Amino acid sequence: MPQLAGAVLIAGVRLRTRALLAVLLLAAGCQSSPPAPAPITPAPATARPTPPAGASAAQRAAALAGALSDEDLVGQVLMPYAYGSSATDVTPGNKAGNQQLAGVDTPAEMVARYRLGGLILVGFSADDPTSQNQGTTNVDNAKQVRELTTGLQAAHAKLAAGSAPMLIGTDQEYGVVTRIKTGVTTLPSAMGAGAAGDPRLTEAAWRAAGGELAALGVNVDFAPVADVLGNAGSTVIGSRSFGSDPAQVSTQVAGAVRGLQASGVAATLKHFPGHGHTSGDSHSALPGLAQSRASLDRGDLPPFVAGIDAGAKLVMSGHLDVKAIDPGTPATFSRKVLTDLLRGQLGFKGVIVTDGMNMAPAKRWPAGEAAVRALNAGNDILLMPDKLPEAYNGLLSGLRGGDLPRARLVEAVTRVLTLKFELAAETAPGMSTVGSTANREAAARLAAAAVTQLRGACGSALRGPVQVTAAGGRDTARGWLVDALRAAGVQVVTSGGTVVHLVGYGDGQGDLREGAAVTVAMDTPYLLAKSDSPVLLATYSSSQVSMAGLAAVLAGKAQAKGRSPVPVSGLPRSSCAAQSG
Repeated sequence: MPQLAGAVLIAGVRLRTRALLAVLLLAAGCQSSPPAPAPITPAPATARPTPPAGASAAQRAAALAGALSDEDLVGQVLMPYAYGSSATDVTPGNKAGNQQLAGVDTPAEMVARYRLGGLILVGFSADDPTSQNQGTTNVDNAKQVRELTTGLQAAHAKLAAGSAPMLIGTDQEYGVVTRIKTGVTTLPSAMGAGAAGDPRLTEAAWRAAGGELAALGVNVDFAPVADVLGNAGSTVIGSRSFGSDPAQVSTQVAGAVRGLQASGVAATLKHFPGHGHTSGDSHSALPGLAQSRASLDRGDLPPFVAGIDAGAKLVMSGHLDVKAIDPGTPATFSRKVLTDLLRGQLGFKGVIVTDGMNMAPAKRWPAGEAAVRALNAGNDILLMPDKLPEAYNGLLSGLRGGDLPRARLVEAVTRVLTLKFELAAETAPGMSTVGSTANREAAARLAAAAVTQLRGACGSALRGPVQVTAAGGRDTARGWLVDALRAAGVQVVTSGGTVVHLVGYGDGQGDLREGAAVTVAMDTPYLLAKSDSPVLLATYSSSQVSMAGLAAVLAGKAQAKGRSPVPVSGLPRSSCAAQSG
């Protein structure tokens, strides 16, 4: 891609001047534990401004933002999570969770009380490195998610800002971070797409997946991950990254953005300015980025530039200490990183959303103070506030007391509403597209192209009966592989035979099986360097389509065409002659 040549060196590229809004410091005596706000009656629909016929999304947004009350303005920049799989009908346990979180019983009541502009759907699994800040789960299956999002939109439509749709987002990265799993098409991980090395396959698969999200009522995906993995192989990012080469990651990120947004779902580049070159986990501490500004320009920023050039509508700020730019300050709270670099030097005009405000680096300040600081730094949406009532009241207090300039808040809300009106113009497909044959085939093509052989003669089929084993009780993936092998005509036995051993996320050297004929990495491939197996393969994912692609290779019906997108000590990127190097 020719445009990537300019992406490699960021300094001096697309410099743009713009007037910067004044930032006022928070008063030292800010209230840290304000009470929950009283119930709020949304403004009637008649209070909404009527923009001129043919007005653009930006014009409609500006007109609406200019007419909103303080409370409605504040609500539009908050995007918490809620307890419950329904907007209005929750279990006693979920009711208690919502009461503790926000002083309400249901998600719909949360939307009404805090005049919320958005909500994130959350969930986690055992392999999920982001599970630390996922307090609940409200994604069970495709039908349930559609009913939930419909109920949330109905609650939001009653607000003064209800002429624009609610933003409903989730972290559907695919691979280890996949919120909605049941009844939908699942893609291989980002690293799997990087191994396949074909942005066209990536774009097609993400277009299919994006169409399904749109059908479910999810209009914002907090993906793709634009982080480039460094030599340390950041474990919290791992296979969530497309790889270690900035140029190759850039082409993959751009493909994912184009695919998602062609389906009417807003893509989010994360975690700006890059989480891959640190071994720290920003869920529990503040990781430091020690590289120079020149190294950032060469090694971390290119995928963000490529994603911006592809039209990404959101960028997520990371809780990262960028020492070359604003040492000691998390990027989420750094005006130098978000306003000067991201907006000024990279020219990003879309919505900036924080990483979870309930993560440790954001909790160094009380929730209200943190909310004001994050908006003043340049964020437009505050994701998962640690304490919703405190964040809400803190923003109101900052607005009325002068710590949060009104112009900054109106600017943020105008960007949010512009995005909403743009998304409202999209036509979502019907539920019949969810899990369709065409979508599954797009995912399968990407997964098959990802399978990589790092040791052993390329193209050799297994001989004799096969036994499949797995570390860490990964019975689901093991079962999928057994079924796929049998469908391919391979005899599978429960003992004896040729052993194919699966390892996944978080598995250490002790989970390798000595003497296994084949060891397969279903996450990052680094562990393969410690295996004694004569044949080493990587799928980078444990999804059903990835196991089907693996089975085709093991049965000799397909060649492992992938190439490891990260270096593995002592091993080539591929042991297949056509892919070696």
